[in-house]
Amino acid sequence: MKYTTAILCAGQGAQNVGMGRDLAESFPECRGIFAKAAEVLGYDLQKIVFEGPESELMKSNYCQPAIFTVTAACFAALKTQCGEFVPKAAAGLSLGEWTALYLAGAISFEDALRVLSARGRFMQEACEENEGTMLSVIGLEIEKLTDVAGKCVVEIANYNSPEQTVLSGRRQNILEAEKKAKESGAKRAILLNVAGAYHSSLMKSAAEKMSVLLDGIQINPAGFPVISNVTGRPHGSPDEIKQAMISQVTHPVKWIDCVRSLDSLGVNCCVECGPGRVLSGLVKRIQPQMQLCNVQDCKSLKATVDLLTK
Repeated sequence: MKYTTAILCAGQGAQNVGMGRDLAESFPECRGIFAKAAEVLGYDLQKIVFEGPESELMKSNYCQPAIFTVTAACFAALKTQCGEFVPKAAAGLSLGEWTALYLAGAISFEDALRVLSARGRFMQEACEENEGTMLSVIGLEIEKLTDVAGKCVVEIANYNSPEQTVLSGRRQNILEAEKKAKESGAKRAILLNVAGAYHSSLMKSAAEKMSVLLDGIQINPAGFPVISNVTGRPHGSPDEIKQAMISQVTHPVKWIDCVRSLDSLGVNCCVECGPGRVLSGLVKRIQPQMQLCNVQDCKSLKATVDLLTK
């Protein structure tokens, strides 16, 4: 069967110490990506990724460029094994959207690393300005959850799947929303282990700093469709990409719409590049018929190449 393939790019939270190590050991292209990242960043990112400690890797200013670099290495390994592999489209969750833009040629590797290093720092600073957190709500209709959010003065941060939505806001308000969501019939309401209220108005200062930063960054037309988290549709012109990526910091991630956009483009197979399989799990709940595979190590790479080339 011939697949029409999209690449999914991992987001923050998928990281783990050691991610990408065996690909770097097996493929010179992957080693080169880690070496280039160290040159751009001015520190040994590979050492943090491969050896930790986890407490360092968890910091946004390290975590965001680390996941980007590992995902770029995974895609490079896939291209090495599949020849000149060109996906139909790409999408990523939050920071993963920057990776998807890089894969499509909309931003250089060097600029993407600089943006994500700064983005992580800006978001951490915003977290320190406002004590916020996030709540994953499972099994509650969106209309009821919207009502809970309004009453508790929190915001919807992620439309992850028809079953799972994430709220974001000040800690005390989120704790109140946890209680009210359960009272309203949610199957589960889980406080997330995050540093702050991402994808909410509490990230306003980070968005303002991103706006200044992106003034000096070259954005090109994407070589293939990249789906915007903010609109759930393919990105437009370079100026529109910049504006969308500023808005992304304070607006909800419309992941359900992103996946449906991939389906509307004729995509019938998604390859998740980077650590973990979180995005594949969400896609399965949104488009159950979608073929799913991933590249995060040599074993998963072989399985994916076998599927795509048979």
